[in-house]
Amino acid sequence: MDALRSVVLINATPFDDDGAVAAKEYARVLDHAVTAGIGVVTPNGNTSEFYSLTPDELDTALAVTIETVKDRATVIAGVGHELDRAIRMAKSAQAAGAEAIMVHQPVHPYLTEEGWVAYHRAIADAVPSLGVVCYLRSPHIGPSAVHKLAVGSQNVVGVKYAVPDAIAFADIVTQTASGGAERLVWVCGLAESWAPFFWVAGAEGFTTGLGNVAPELSLRLFGELAAGNPGAAMRLWRKLKPFEDLRARHGNAYNVSAVKEALAQLDLCRRDVRPPISELPEAERAEVGEILREWGIGG
Repeated sequence: MDALRSVVLINATPFDDDGAVAAKEYARVLDHAVTAGIGVVTPNGNTSEFYSLTPDELDTALAVTIETVKDRATVIAGVGHELDRAIRMAKSAQAAGAEAIMVHQPVHPYLTEEGWVAYHRAIADAVPSLGVVCYLRSPHIGPSAVHKLAVGSQNVVGVKYAVPDAIAFADIVTQTASGGAERLVWVCGLAESWAPFFWVAGAEGFTTGLGNVAPELSLRLFGELAAGNPGAAMRLWRKLKPFEDLRARHGNAYNVSAVKEALAQLDLCRRDVRPPISELPEAERAEVGEILREWGIGG
């Protein structure tokens, strides 16, 4: 739980010129972030292109992550898909040496609170020695469901909340803080853009894709929030906002592409992404270059 009270990196997954996972570049990007001070990493998250990776590639990404950050960072492995596969992935993460798992929200057109609880409980019960973090993206999953899961599954330690509604977030944090569920650590799952606003509502950490590129800036933002310096935090937030706004453009279509473009401009990996997303257009590539120069890290 303490590990979640920090900046949680969602690793990018570089590809080589044949389109395969580039293990060397993957380790280079990850080492860049961890050396800067990032202490928690989530391989196989959404910024990792989770839904574009094969089972073997997911295993490779996790193995490279664990090898690269050994004794330097906590590994929270992303798991998901249908229930049986998610359980297999959770057990594989345990065997590989991950300390925790992050359960992607079930990809299903129909979702009930009871079904959401049952899905997460089955996964948590399959790996009782691992911490379990729920990735909550639906506004229809309320405090009663989270409370029920936390009380019934003691290894559920945190919630990565990614509904863009600070008031709803404040309500769910408040309404679950009783009966054993108060142990949950709430993490802003909407990265730097929402971190200051979720912080005052009860978040104790935030996820980052930007941290692949400029981990020092993500850590600075966390430091200002943790120190109770809202003015300094918001000044830095304004500096980071153009990059996060670019990632969010067209319904988050550039979420991964902008990160990969920045990494490519820093010569850390290729800009390649997999369908159904695509590389940034030329104009947006130029925007990334301008942002990096503004941050003092561009060419």
